[in-house]
Amino acid sequence: MASKPMTPDHPGFDDNPEWTKADFARAKPASEALPADLYRSLTKGRGPAKQPTKTPVSIRLSARVLDHYRAQGVGWQTRLNADLESLIGKGK
Repeated sequence: MASKPMTPDHPGFDDNPEWTKADFARAKPASEALPADLYRSLTKGRGPAKQPTKTPVSIRLSARVLDHYRAQGVGWQTRLNADLESLIGKGK
């Protein structure tokens, strides 16, 4: 008679048991164990950045300027950057 599988409420249940030498001997690399399309989707990289990277800086702004942009909500730093970019463009 086959034994019943243990359930999580059984005192001997371990949902993450330590691997034995036999477990390691049976293990296969993900490239062999998973379907090829799933393996490719899990291992592909992020790819190149879609826009030029920005440089982190520390800058002192007046409380009035900071309050104005923060009051606009999420994305305030992006809007501040866009406004500064437009000032540079107008000066050329």
